[in-house]
Order: sequence, then structure tokens, then C-alpha cells
Amino acid sequence: MRKTATKNGVTVKAYAGTTGVLLAMNVTDRKRQGLLGFAIERHEGSGSPPEWLSGLLPFPGMTVTLGQPIPTNVAPVQKFRWSDYRVYPETEYGYTVHPVYGDPARPTVAAGPSVGVKTASSLHGDHCILFNRAVAASQAFARKFPDLEKQLDAARAAGEEPALPPEALAWLSRGVREQIVGYIDRAMDKTWALDIAIYEYELPEIVRAVEAAHARGVQVRVVYHAKSRDKQTLENEHSLRGLPDAVKRARKTSRICHHKYIVLSRVFHNQRRPQSVLCGSTNFTHNGVYRQANVTHIVGDTTVAQSYLDLFEVLFRGDSPALTANYIDQTNAVDTAAKVFAGFSPRSSKADLQAFIREVAAARRDVMFCTAFDLYDDLEKALLGVAHDPILRYGLQDKASQISGFHADRTADFAATALLSSGLEGWLKESRYKQRGNILIHTKAIVVDFTSDAPVVISGSHNFSKAASESNDENYLIVRGDTDVADCYGCETLRLYDHYRFRYVIQGRTKAGQKVKPPLLTPDDSWTERYFEAGSLRMADRLRFSGQAV
Repeated sequence: MRKTATKNGVTVKAYAGTTGVLLAMNVTDRKRQGLLGFAIERHEGSGSPPEWLSGLLPFPGMTVTLGQPIPTNVAPVQKFRWSDYRVYPETEYGYTVHPVYGDPARPTVAAGPSVGVKTASSLHGDHCILFNRAVAASQAFARKFPDLEKQLDAARAAGEEPALPPEALAWLSRGVREQIVGYIDRAMDKTWALDIAIYEYELPEIVRAVEAAHARGVQVRVVYHAKSRDKQTLENEHSLRGLPDAVKRARKTSRICHHKYIVLSRVFHNQRRPQSVLCGSTNFTHNGVYRQANVTHIVGDTTVAQSYLDLFEVLFRGDSPALTANYIDQTNAVDTAAKVFAGFSPRSSKADLQAFIREVAAARRDVMFCTAFDLYDDLEKALLGVAHDPILRYGLQDKASQISGFHADRTADFAATALLSSGLEGWLKESRYKQRGNILIHTKAIVVDFTSDAPVVISGSHNFSKAASESNDENYLIVRGDTDVADCYGCETLRLYDHYRFRYVIQGRTKAGQKVKPPLLTPDDSWTERYFEAGSLRMADRLRFSGQAV
């Protein structure tokens, strides 16, 4: 949902996703004079009292408590974009953006525009999109659970197996675990079917939900990754031991069966009629649900769900990877006009990668993305673009590469994933305790022309790599022209981008031997100057996100 309001020379445009609201501001030249920043006031629903949103940066000389947020009416936001991630799905929120002037020690909060939005649903509608919080390496996690490290260390010292408490797991999941389990629970009896294609099948809550569905008569089938008895195959077989052999199929492949999807169907006269499909990047594991940044995406379009079920039938009957590729080549040509297209691999000719490249190359305003592994070279080039081109580019790449993650233009790059392994003045130590492996960004998503009325979103299990196209079993969605879907993905991409950019910069300076202190607010309006430089990317950012430029 997108809403815009203007008052007293200030404009605000709100983009509401499922678990985040992005506010983009603009001011007239006259109102920019003496502007110290923006104070943002929020209220939830119609009867709740307003509250000031907070930041972490103080003015010079301001006394602050380590790691504690500062209300923006005291220390205003000195950016033209700000996001609120303390929101819940399908909830109404109101925001008033006040310009702040005067003396930093006694700022004056002036009247500004108000805008009301409702966040997207994670349970109802054509698209139900949900992101976990995941990033335990964050200031918010450190503030929410300040004594957690001590508790884990105490458990270890006592000879116990340390484990994150339920409230920490719930915070990290942000509803993703409940969404997956709830989706499985929709299948009530023998008139329902669940067809599951999965790479990593381990999380006990999901395993129990599937077993319970089978026990109440639901027609359950599972295709799981199986590769020469590798560790993941053994994990999958262990988790699936509660289901009879007749409903399980080992997907034999020299690569990986990388799917993470469930098709929910009604059964009439022994025929499955798909109702929806749950897909995305989330493996059914502790890491996938709690630790790595991931997305689950439920599509209610029955035609899309049918295409997932059709592929499942191919996998369940045991077609080889070569036969599967032939099937996909013949039945799954990339539709460049469909509002929602579901694509699969393995396939020949790299038609999927070429389609991704065309979508990115067609960008007129902006490109935002989250990627996890090595990208296909030509797609990487398309995401990078040409130095000093007018396209805004905000990206995260979990693994270091040429792209690695960069800010607005390829001439100012930085790697994406980093954490603060020691506290800074005004910042708290961050943790990813008990995470298996080093992957922090596992979402695979590209959003093209987010700030336009015709955005394109690409999301799924597909890693945007040569192997994902030619060798792995993968799936992805291309959604065109749906601003609500784009708002969900765009808000989350910028959350991850903002989360890691500062950490990477700090990490690089620390390695270079520089003494690092957190930045401070500017005590006058000079902070605005870089956003008003004609022809600059920051000016384009201010105008495009606030809806002031076409």
C-alpha cells in the first residue's frame, strides 16, 4: 500500500509492506533552510496514543546511554528515507512527519503531514509474503535480549546444551514458523492434500505438523533432496521416518533439489485441485526459519499452484534430472507478459537467466536486490550497470564477489554482511550465536523500478546462478505491475541493506587500523546539501522515493 501527503512544504510518501513501512520525505527549498531533520510520530490503529519513533544518533555534546534509542523529537532523522520495522501484518498505522528547526539543544518541532497505511496480510489475499527478522547480529536483538549471552554462557558452564529461549526464537522468526505450520494445518482431512518438495527438512515443528496432517487423513506426499547419502540426505531421511515409504520420494541428483514449496489442494473424486502454493527461500530448518534472512511467499492463484503441482508429479514419479529438464523446456517457456509467472529449472539455454537480465536491463529508475551465492556473470553485470548511470542500485550479496553489495552507484561499493564483534561507543556488541554456517542473507530477490507504478519482482529458491539454471531443481516467481508485492519486497530489501551497510563500513575501517566512533547528527541544515546537488544520485533518491519525479 502506498499513500502520500503534503503539509507546510513537507511531503511524505509511505510504502507499507508486510513487516515494514518505508517513509520517504521531501521539502521545498524554503523549508530546507535551518532544517535539523525530521521528527516522526506514529500511532497504531485508531485509538492508540501517538509515540515518537527513535534513532541512535545524537547531536554533538548530547549525553546518551549506550545502545539506547533516542526519540526523533530530541534527535531528529537526518535522512530523506526512514523505515519502521516494529510493525505487524494487516495492521493500520498512522505517521506524522514533522520538520525540526532551531537550536539542537532545544529543537522546535513544527507541524508536518500525516499519512495512514495498512500493512499487508500474511494470511489472506492473492499474495501473502512474510520475512523473518533473522539478523540476530543487530542492535535491536542486543537491546531486546541484553542478558542472553550471559545466559548461554552460564548454561554451557553448567554442562548444558545452550539454546535460544522461545521468546528469542519467536522474535527472530517474526511469524514465519507459524505461517508455515499454519499453512500445513489448513489441510483438515482426507479431502485435502499436501505435496511438499524440499531441500532441507529438519525443523521439529514443521516435521510434527506434516506427521499430524498425515495422521488425520490428509493425502501427504514429499519429494526430498537425496545425493549419494550426503549429510543433508541423512538429515532428511531421519526427519521423514514418521511417514510411510509410499508417500516419500528421494530426489536423486548429482546437484541439489533446492525446492522449498508446498502445494495445498482439495481432493475431489481422487483428483487434486490446487488452492495455493507456499514457496520462497526458506528451508525448513532452524537456520532457515530463525537465523538466515529469508522469505515465505504464498500465492493464491490456482493456475500458479497448478504449475507447481504439475512439476511435483514429475519429481514424484522419479523422472531423472535430464527428463525433468526436457519437461520444463517443453512446458515452462518464460512468459514475458504474464502478471505472475512461475518458473522452474533445470532447463537448457539459460532462458530463465536471460529473462532476469532483460528485466534488470529494462530498469528506468531503480534496482534493489538480495542475493546469496555466486551470480551468473551477465546477470551480475546487469545488476552492476554502468558507472555513473542514473539508476539507483541498492544491493546485498552474502558472499564477497565483484558485486558484494553496493550503494546507489557501482563507484561506491561495499560488501553486505558484517557484524559488530565488539561494542563501539554508543553501540552494542552483536551476536549470531549458535548459527550453523556463515550465511546471513539467504533471500534471493530482485526488485526493478520499485518507485514506479510498474515494478517487477523476482523471488524464489533460484540463486541467479548458472547451476541454478542448468543443474539444480529450482523455482521462482516473476510478478509484474503489482505495487503491493513490490512494497513487501522493497521494504525488506532496504531493511537488510540499511542493517549491513554501516556494519561493513565499520568493519573495513577497523581492519585498516582506524579508530572508529559512531557518526553524530549535524547541528545545522548542511546535512541536506548532498540531497540537493543537481544530477546526483542522492537527489534522484529523494525525488523518486517521495514521488516527486517520474
